[in-house]
Parts: sequence; C-alpha cells; structure tokens
Amino acid sequence: MKARLYILILLCFGAISCSKQKFLDERPKSDLFVPATLEEFQALLDNDFAMGLTPVLGELSADNFYLNSSLWQGIGTVEQSTYIWEPDIFNGNGNIADWNVPYKQVLYANVVLFGLEDVARTSENQHQWDHIKGSALFFRACAFYNLAQVFALPYNAATANTVPGIPLKMSPNIDESVKRSSIEQTYTQILNDLLQAKTLLADSVTSIRIRPNKPAAFAMLARVYLSMRDYTKAGAYADSSLQLYSELIDYNTRDAASSRPFTSSNVETMYQSRFVETNVLKGVLGFAAVDSTLYKTYAINDLRRTLFFWIVPGRIAFRGSYTGLTHAFSGLATDETYLIRAECKARAGEVNSAMDDLNTLLIKRWDSGTFVPLTASTKDEAINIVLLERRKEMPCRGVRWTDIRRLNLDGANIKPKRMVNNKEYELQPNSLKYALYIPPDAVLMGGYKQNER
Repeated sequence: MKARLYILILLCFGAISCSKQKFLDERPKSDLFVPATLEEFQALLDNDFAMGLTPVLGELSADNFYLNSSLWQGIGTVEQSTYIWEPDIFNGNGNIADWNVPYKQVLYANVVLFGLEDVARTSENQHQWDHIKGSALFFRACAFYNLAQVFALPYNAATANTVPGIPLKMSPNIDESVKRSSIEQTYTQILNDLLQAKTLLADSVTSIRIRPNKPAAFAMLARVYLSMRDYTKAGAYADSSLQLYSELIDYNTRDAASSRPFTSSNVETMYQSRFVETNVLKGVLGFAAVDSTLYKTYAINDLRRTLFFWIVPGRIAFRGSYTGLTHAFSGLATDETYLIRAECKARAGEVNSAMDDLNTLLIKRWDSGTFVPLTASTKDEAINIVLLERRKEMPCRGVRWTDIRRLNLDGANIKPKRMVNNKEYELQPNSLKYALYIPPDAVLMGGYKQNER
C-alpha cells in the first residue's frame, strides 16, 4: 500500500497542476515503476529538473535590478504584479512554480525518507544509505526554507510562535491534512532536518554538485541562522563549513570576454541550484537591467564589474552566474560562507578578524596587484563594509530579499522603489507584503489561511 501511494503521488506531480479530485480519481497500475532500492532513491534525488530549482519571486521583489516601463509591459502578469508589490500578485492565477516546485521537492524527499524504512542499513550499504537519507533531509529543509522566504514573514523571535509560517508536509500521503505551522515551528523543522543531515552527509564536495554534502549542510545552517538574526550560530556554522571546504575562484583566471565566464563545476560551488524559469532574470537574454546605484559601487579594478555584468543596448545586464547557464545561480558557494562569517565576526566586535575574512575573499576578486586590504576601526564600520561587499558579491543570487527582511528588523530602514509608467512604488520596511500571497489554488486545496495585507 505504501509503495502504491508513493507512485500515485509521483505521477500526480508529473502534472503538478492537477486538482485534488482528479488526483484522487487516478489509480496506479500494477506495472508502474515504484522506487524501492537505494539506487532508485538516489536517481529520484538526482532529478535536477525537480530538485535543482528554487523560487524566484523573492528575487523579483528585491532591489538588485529594475525594469523600464516598456520592458515591464513585456513580462507576465504575475511578474508584473510582483515587481510593483501588488497586494495580490496572482490575481486568480494558479499553478505557481514558486509554490509547487518546492512542495514537489518535499514530496520526493518524503518518498525517499519513508522508503528507506523498508531498506535495511547494513555494513555494506551504510555510506550510501546515510548519504541518501542525509540528502533527502537536506532537500526538504532547503525547500521549506525557500518557501518561508517567499510566503511567510521573516523570523522574529518575539512573534515567531504566533505568526503563520508554511504547511509542513512530513509524509508522502496526499490525504494528510496539514495546516500552516507557526514561524517558530517552520524554522525548527528546517533546522532539525539540517542538523540531522549534517551527521549523515560526506565531508567532501564531489564533482556532482547537485548532490548535497556536509560543507553545504553547514553553509545552509549558516544561511538559515543568518536569516533568523542568530549571528552567533550563523558564524559558528559558517566556520564549520569553511573548515571543511574553503576554495575560492581567482577571478583573474576568468575570461571577461566570455558570455559565460563561470562554469557549474567551479571550485567555489558546494551545492548547485538555480531559479525557476523567468524571463526577467535570465542573463543578458532577460529583461532586467542592473540597478545603476549598485553597479557604480564596483571600482574599476574590481573584476566583478566586468565578470558579473555586460553593457547591452539600453541597459547593464547581469550575466555572471555560477550555473554556467543563462539561469541565475541560487545554490551554496564558499564566497557566501566567508561573507556570513565576516558579518558575524563584525557583529561580535571581532573587527580585525572580520576584515581578514573579507580581504581573503576580495583579493581573489580584484585585478592582480591592485587590491588594497580593507580596514575598519569600529564594529559598526566593519558591519557596513561587510554588508556592502555582500551585496556586491551576490547580486541575483536569491539572498537580497531575505537580507532586506532581516536587516529591516534590525532597523536598516531599506525602502526598495520602482518607477513604472511614471508612477512610483515604494515598499515600506517590515510591510506585510514581505510575505507574498499564497497562490489561490493552494489556498483552495489546502484550506490555508491567506497572508494578511
């Protein structure tokens, strides 16, 4: 019965927009493939078209890029509404990838975790068995975290027990009724999955970058704790990740004339993922123009200026993706981990050590022989320097939206602005709009409480 349920769920998610009634009307046939072995579970998790994607609506809501009015007119209605922070960005549209894709990943992870209960862990298979379980936990944690960044308000310890988080689906049973958990419950589950995953995954980063590993699990823990503004734990896990893997790309070895100066297997990447399909953020072929204020922060000898961006007719376009494709990178890399550790050290008052971490990264980013190490004399100065370099290092990487959310809770007063058809739009700090509406079909099927406006 368990196996039949698994395959029924998998078939439904092959056409992810199916209604619940249609789903229940379909029944598996006796000759359908049912994953039951370690090799089959691994193959399920290696499905990069399902597992290697992350939501994009948060990045579309952030302030790394802009669209002029004519380009804005050429994108889809959901992306248009997201760009100007409409209260209801979906306007009745369903089948939203930002919601469906992460829950498909949760489903696959749950299928594997439940299926492993029927596969004995032996001395012969223990490493493979542990890796598969650790990977499933890692994928589920990442999916829950990514959903929480888009569809729930940022973590605030003072209100986390009362503010709605996301539905936490913990089994592959589609008949299971799951309501929205609190923010506290959401992040507790994310952390529990990652903490368990790090004990099961291998220490090394292999050439198969779509497979999780222990350095990536530590890096993800650092990312999660940073979003929670728990800077002590974020710094500790960033350090744990760097103790295992700390490779950096020397940007002097990259070709600025190439349309794709980075590859998916570059030495910095610990875990490879990319945004779901969007015509806005798609390298030089996309609609987005890089925010000019951001572009001007790069010095002439800063190689990121030419490796991350290209000047195309009418705009400056982003192109420096670690995917090696036109799709923007949203995975985990050591540059982010260095920046997290540097920020957390700065917040702890370890100014010189924070600058050491930052300079270790930046010397790999500047034209050889031109970089002058950065210094700071106070804690606040160090924090501001690190935060500026964080933004310059990771444009269009999926972290800026979360950064705006957490930094505004710290009083940063960041107010993203848009101008479309001669009308200005501004997103106020700590607005309820920092939790996007849940898609209407998901609300209907799940009976979820909609986010407030």
